[in-house]
Amino acid sequence: MRRTRLALPAALTGLLLLTACGAESRGAAGGGGATATTGCGKGDRVSAAPGDDGVTVLATGTGPRPCAAYSLTSRETEPFTYTVTLQFLSEAGQALTSVEDTAPAVAPGATVRRTVTADDLPPGASGTARVKVVKVRSVPTSEAPSEGGVCPPSGVRVYADQGDAAMGLRVVGLHLENCGTGTYRLQGHPRVELRDEDHEPVEGVTVLKGGEAVATGTGADGPALPLALEPGERAYAGLVWRNTVEAGMPVNAPYARVWAKPGAAPVTVTPELDLGTTGRLGVGPWKKEDDR
Repeated sequence: MRRTRLALPAALTGLLLLTACGAESRGAAGGGGATATTGCGKGDRVSAAPGDDGVTVLATGTGPRPCAAYSLTSRETEPFTYTVTLQFLSEAGQALTSVEDTAPAVAPGATVRRTVTADDLPPGASGTARVKVVKVRSVPTSEAPSEGGVCPPSGVRVYADQGDAAMGLRVVGLHLENCGTGTYRLQGHPRVELRDEDHEPVEGVTVLKGGEAVATGTGADGPALPLALEPGERAYAGLVWRNTVEAGMPVNAPYARVWAKPGAAPVTVTPELDLGTTGRLGVGPWKKEDDR
C-alpha cells in the first residue's frame, strides 16, 4: 500500500534555516528526542535519514521558550498539506506541552526543515528541550479543509471540528460555509468515505444515514430538509460513532473524504475515527448552523 508522509514548500526553506534551533544535533527519526542545545538561533545543517513517517527531529534549543527543528520528506506524487504534532518533554520524560505545525502545499518529493517553539509551559519548565514526534497527518492540498482565509474556487469552506467524546460515544461536526457570491443549495446527507493512515479505503465499516443509527440526542438526527445557504451562511452535519471494542480487530480511520452533495469536489478531513469493533458510522443530515 502507498505510504503517505511529509514535506514543505521549498520557498520557505531559506527563512526556516535562519530561524532554526541552536547548534543542531541528530535526534531519533520519526519520534525520537533530540539532544538539548543552547538558544534558538542560526544553526548548522545536519543530515539525517527520515523516519517511517518522513519526519526527523534535527535539533532542540533551550531558553524561556524552547524550540525544535525537524525535517520533513514528502513521498507523494502531488502537493500535500501536512500537520505534525510534536511533544516537549521534561528531563524525566513527562509530557509538558504539544505543538501542531501545519505545512501547506508541499511539493512532491521535497525535503525541508521547520522550526517550532513551545508555548504554555508549566512554571519551572523553561530550558526544557526534549522533543518527540507524536503524530503526522497529511491530506492532498487539492482536498484540504478550509476554515478561513481565501474562499476556495468551489465557493464553500468545509472542515471538521474537534468533536466531543463521552463514555465511548464520539461526535464530530462537519461544517460548511458559503463564502461565495451566490446561493448554495444542499439537501440530504454528505457522502463520507473512510481512509486509513496511508489514505487507502477502509473496509468493514458501514456508513449509515442519520446519527440516530448509532445514538440519539447527538443533534445528528432528523429529516434531511432542503437548504438554501446565502453568502456567509453555514450548515453542519454530525459524524457519530462508538469506540466499543469487543471481539475482533478495532478499526481506526484518521481521514474521511467528504462530498457535500452530488457533483461537489471532495474535501479530506481528519476526524480521527476510532471505531472500535462496531463497524458503524452514522452521518447526520445537513442543517443550518442557526438551527442547532
